[in-house]
Amino acid sequence: MPTTNAGDLRVHYELLGREGAPLVVLSHSLGMDLSMWDSQTPALAQRFRVLRYDTRGHGQTAVTSGPYALDQLAGDVLRLMDALGLARAHFCGLSLGGMIGMWLGAHAPGRIEKLVLCNTGSRIGTAERWNERIESVRRGGMKGVASAVVERWFSSEFRESSPEVVERARVRLEATPPEGYAGGCAAIRDADLGRDLAAIRPPTLVIAGAKDPATPPADGRRLADAIPQARYVALPASHLSCLEAAEAFTSELNAFLAGDGGA
Repeated sequence: MPTTNAGDLRVHYELLGREGAPLVVLSHSLGMDLSMWDSQTPALAQRFRVLRYDTRGHGQTAVTSGPYALDQLAGDVLRLMDALGLARAHFCGLSLGGMIGMWLGAHAPGRIEKLVLCNTGSRIGTAERWNERIESVRRGGMKGVASAVVERWFSSEFRESSPEVVERARVRLEATPPEGYAGGCAAIRDADLGRDLAAIRPPTLVIAGAKDPATPPADGRRLADAIPQARYVALPASHLSCLEAAEAFTSELNAFLAGDGGA
């Protein structure tokens, strides 16, 4: 997969689908990479041009010194689109990727056609919790936090029924550069998007996981209630709903973006 300079950042990305088709940008969660969207990309690429990328400090995108800020990560998306000559896109982000999407929807609405916010919230966790996570990673590396994170990513039922999917996610998490992961933690820690929600103008789909302890369904409900053109759906999954409920997730996403179930 290619890389390009998005401003001062070397970004790893994949761009698939027919040139001229509507563009969809996919933004992964903290601790994952663009492979998180493997279940959705083939179906999306039949109707859309699909751009998925590794967030700053993740996967094969460059690791820069932290802490990172949410507007910086959102700016990376716009600079990547500019570098590839892409003016407007649908945007789908999960967890940290969803927070990036909220920022874009409020601050760069002219670049966003439709917005999909998955397993996310306008504020996630507490500063104390994120500071503890940052310290754990700096002290012991990614393996020190991996087990606890994976338990929150997937329900116990899914961990038992689909151990191969869970193990692939664990491998990706443990391969994440600690500096990049800590930088992403700081971006989530410092972000509070509650006041931005009313300014989001693109039609929006909020996807929650009914079993998600990290961003519970109530968080998704609050987003859908506060965003002017939003609707809400809950899937039978924990935090990484695009993996745990892949078929249902892909169906909801495809239908919304294609206009078959839009807000």
